[in-house]
Amino acid sequence: MPPVIHSTAVISPEAKLGANVVVGPYCVIGAGVELGDGCVLHSHVIINGPSKIGKENEFFPFAAVGGKTQDLKYIGEPTYLEVGDRNVFRENCTIHRGTVEEIPTRIGSDNLFLCYSHVAHDCQLGNHIILSNNGTLGGHVEVGDYAIVSGLAAIHQFSRIGAHSIIGGCAKIVQDVPPFMIVDGNPGATRGLNLVGLQRRGFDEDAIKALKTAYKKLFLKKDGNLANQISSLRADKASNHELVKHLIEFVEGSKRGVSR
Repeated sequence: MPPVIHSTAVISPEAKLGANVVVGPYCVIGAGVELGDGCVLHSHVIINGPSKIGKENEFFPFAAVGGKTQDLKYIGEPTYLEVGDRNVFRENCTIHRGTVEEIPTRIGSDNLFLCYSHVAHDCQLGNHIILSNNGTLGGHVEVGDYAIVSGLAAIHQFSRIGAHSIIGGCAKIVQDVPPFMIVDGNPGATRGLNLVGLQRRGFDEDAIKALKTAYKKLFLKKDGNLANQISSLRADKASNHELVKHLIEFVEGSKRGVSR
């Protein structure tokens, strides 16, 4: 079916709308926007381009998606936003395009962006992420699959949030959040293994046991030297598990340091 467009919507002739798209009252769709099949804009939604948005995304009132970067280094060249499928953008959330032409802001699929959440320029997000009310990602933040950012948490620019991690409400994150962990506080500190989240997602007992060992060796040992802690973990058979290998690689690849 062709798009269903309310009479009050304003749509650029340079925008492309897929089949079964619904555009509600007072929405504005700018030039260079591509909306995939089945997207729904309820009302008062603004989408600017260039932005390529996949299938079955849902936009609630006053969501502002594809806005110009707030980075002062921006010099006016075309920059981009890429969004996957089946994402939900709730009321008043804001998503910005990249700062340079070569690096678009990227959002995967099946993510949930709650009211007033913000994804800044150049962020790279995976799949099945929840960004809760007023959760804020600074520029260039990377977020792994199934991560949860709780309400009012603020993530510093260039930080990385590991897969299957959870950040507590009102947390201040200035370093990388290790995958599979709970991080909370101001500044953020690793509080424990995200046990409930891992169980809900079907991780088996061997995986959870290996990650518990890794957590104890990396974050609970009195010796504060991270290199020594990683060496100690590598000497343990738990380091043979794929998830622990991923955790070690994440920690060793950190440029800002990890929340300890």
